[in-house]
Amino acid sequence: MEHVAKPWPALWSLVVGFFMILIDTTIVSVANPKIMEGLRTDINAVIWVTSAYLLAYAVPLLVTGRLGDRFGPKRIYLIGLVVFTLASLWCGLSADVGMLIAARAVQGFGAALMTPQTMAVITRVFPPDKRGPAMGLWGATAGVAMLVGPILGGVLVDSLGWEWIFFVNVPVGIVGFVLAWRLVPTLSVHSHTFDIPGVLLSAAGMFLLVFGIQEGATYDWGTITGPVTVWGLIIAGIVVLGLFVLWQALNKGEPLLPLHLFRDRNFSLANTAITTVGFTMTAMALPLVFYYQLVRGLTPTQSALMLVPMAVLAGVLAPVVGKLVDRVNPRYIATTGLLLMAVALAWNALLMTPDMSIWMFLLPSALTGIASSGIWAPLATTATRNLSPREAGAGAGVYNTTRLIGSVLGSAAIAALIQSRLAAELPAAAAGSSGMEFAGTLPPALHAGFSTAMGQSILLPAAVVLLGAAAAVFFAKPRPVEQAAEVSVAQPGGELSPDAPTSASRPS
Repeated sequence: MEHVAKPWPALWSLVVGFFMILIDTTIVSVANPKIMEGLRTDINAVIWVTSAYLLAYAVPLLVTGRLGDRFGPKRIYLIGLVVFTLASLWCGLSADVGMLIAARAVQGFGAALMTPQTMAVITRVFPPDKRGPAMGLWGATAGVAMLVGPILGGVLVDSLGWEWIFFVNVPVGIVGFVLAWRLVPTLSVHSHTFDIPGVLLSAAGMFLLVFGIQEGATYDWGTITGPVTVWGLIIAGIVVLGLFVLWQALNKGEPLLPLHLFRDRNFSLANTAITTVGFTMTAMALPLVFYYQLVRGLTPTQSALMLVPMAVLAGVLAPVVGKLVDRVNPRYIATTGLLLMAVALAWNALLMTPDMSIWMFLLPSALTGIASSGIWAPLATTATRNLSPREAGAGAGVYNTTRLIGSVLGSAAIAALIQSRLAAELPAAAAGSSGMEFAGTLPPALHAGFSTAMGQSILLPAAVVLLGAAAAVFFAKPRPVEQAAEVSVAQPGGELSPDAPTSASRPS
C-alpha cells in the first residue's frame, strides 16, 4: 500500500470518468429503435454498435492493467479519457451505422485504458481494512451507471436526438480530465514485459466466438460463405481461447493472464460471478426496452423512467452495503443479491403480456435495484482483498475483463435468442434478414407473440445470474486484515508467493 494523505479526492475524480464509460455500456439500449430508424438499419447491425464497444473494451483490458503498472495509472487513465472523449464526438457525428460501429470500437479502447486504473488506485492507496467503503463507492458507481444509462439515454433521445447520448460525454470528459490531472497522485511504477501472442490469441478467440453467436440467426446457424459455417466459427473461437490459456500456462516470461491469481478461491469465484453479472446486466435491457417501446408504445424517456426504481434503490443502498462488507461475510450479501436479481428478471418475464398494467413493472424494477446494490461491492472486495500492490493492475485487469467478457457474450446471446424466439412466435413477421425490423411501431396483431418472445428471452439472463449465485455460495471467509498484509509483503515487490497460504486453502 502506498501512503496517500487524502485518497478520497483521488477516487472521486476517477469516479467521474468511470461513471461515464460504464454508462456507455447500456445507454445505447434505449436508443436502439431510434438509431435503427435514423440510420435505416436493422436490429442485428444496431446490436453490433454495443458489441463492438464491448469487444474493444474487453479484449485489451489484460494489457491496459499492465500499462498502468508500467507507466503509472494516472498517465494511462488520462490518455484513455482523451481517446474516449474524442471517439464520443465521432460517434455523434456518424452518418451511417458502419461509421458508428467503428467509432464505438475506438471508444471501447479508450474505456479499456481507463477502467483498470480505477481499481488499481483503490487497491494501492487504501489499506485493506479501509477498502470496503472505497469499493462501496466503486460498486455504487458501477451499479448506478449501468442502470442510469438507459434513463439518461431516453431523456436525451426524446429531447435532442440519439446523437446526444454520445455528445454529452464531451463536456463530462473535459471535466473528468481536469479533476484527474489535479487530484490523482502519481504512483510508483513497475517494469513489465508484454505478451503480444497472448493479446492476438485472446482477441481472435473472442471475435470468432462473439461473431458466431451474434450472427448465427442471420445465417440460420448454417453456412456463412464457402466452407465457413456459424458453428465452425464458434468452435474455432473456443479452440483459440483454449490455446490462449495453454500459452499463458507455458509462458515462462510474464504472461498476459497471471494464472497463479486463480489459486485464490475467492478471486476465482468472484471472477466467475462478475462474468454472470456482466452478461445479465447487458442482456436484460434489450427485451425490456423493445417491449416497452414497441408493444406498450412508450417513448424512450417513458421506457427509461420504468427503470428509475432500479437506479434510485441501487444508488441509495450500495454505499450502505459497502460499509457492511468489512463487517459481514461478503458471501451472504452477494449470494442474496444475485438470487434476488434472478427473481426480478423471472418476475418481468411473467408480466410481459400486451395488457398487463404498466405500473406493475415498477415492482420488479425496484427489486432489481435492491439486488444490484448487494452485488458490486461484495464481489469487487472479495476479488481484490488479497492482491499485492504489484499485482493490483493485473488483478484489476482480469476482474474487469471477465465482467466485460460476460457483457460481450450477453449482448451476442440475447440478440441471437431474440431473433430465434421471434422466428418461433412471429414466423410471418420474422421473415426479414434480421428477424426483427420494426423501427418505431408494431402492428397490434403482433403484440401477443412479440411479448411472449421478449418474456422468453429475458429468462436467459435470469438463468445465467443463478450461476453467479452458485459461485458466491462457495466464497471462503475473508482472511483477517493482518494476514492479508503479511501476504502482500511476503516477497520483494509485494508479489504473492506461489506457496503462500491463500483463502483457497482456508476452510470456509
